[in-house]
Amino acid sequence: MQLHLIENPGKRYVIHIPDGFLNVATVATTCVVSAGGVGNAVRLANKKLREKHVPMMGVLAAFIFAAQMLNFPIAGGTSGHLIGAALAAILLGPWAAVLIMSCVLIAQCLIFQDGGLLALGANIFNMGIVASFSGYYLYRLATSFLGSSRRGKLIGGFVSAWGSVLLASIVCAIELTVSGASPIMVVLPAMAGIHALIGIGEGLITAAVISLVLATRADLLELQKI
Repeated sequence: MQLHLIENPGKRYVIHIPDGFLNVATVATTCVVSAGGVGNAVRLANKKLREKHVPMMGVLAAFIFAAQMLNFPIAGGTSGHLIGAALAAILLGPWAAVLIMSCVLIAQCLIFQDGGLLALGANIFNMGIVASFSGYYLYRLATSFLGSSRRGKLIGGFVSAWGSVLLASIVCAIELTVSGASPIMVVLPAMAGIHALIGIGEGLITAAVISLVLATRADLLELQKI
């Protein structure tokens, strides 16, 4: 899940960063990195994507887009919602997840003004690239220790989703600090602390979806990853 809003004395800390929070250097750097990441994802998709991947990518993008519209109260005036990057990465691999998350974030930015246009590169980097790759490799690491049993996959899904949310929030906090929006000792505990709780919800939702997939279409977890 993703933090929608944290209120601190005179400040707002969000992982879905609006315009005005990042300086020019951070905006430019994250835009370049995200553009490179999305470009590489498109290249790999054109090279390795199979017909069986396309419907799954569309379904996941629609599910994540709709799920992100539902906000749930957490504590102290904060609310959270699903990010979904770890789930997409587990089912289709990290590069496909980057494409899915980029499409979702671009649509949210342009249609609903959820996240700033200038901050789009940072949002794609945090929730698309960082969350997707951290979620994917945490899942691989967890299942390598726990095995590929149903229990191992469910625990791996929970761990990967929780970790991806936490790591994305930490990167977001660093970006806000580098941009001068807030001292690291203020924004990092605020972001990481609340996202450690929000990540539990993300982990439970991810594990629930994986459980459903295992019960109905277990072969989807064996799709060739791109």
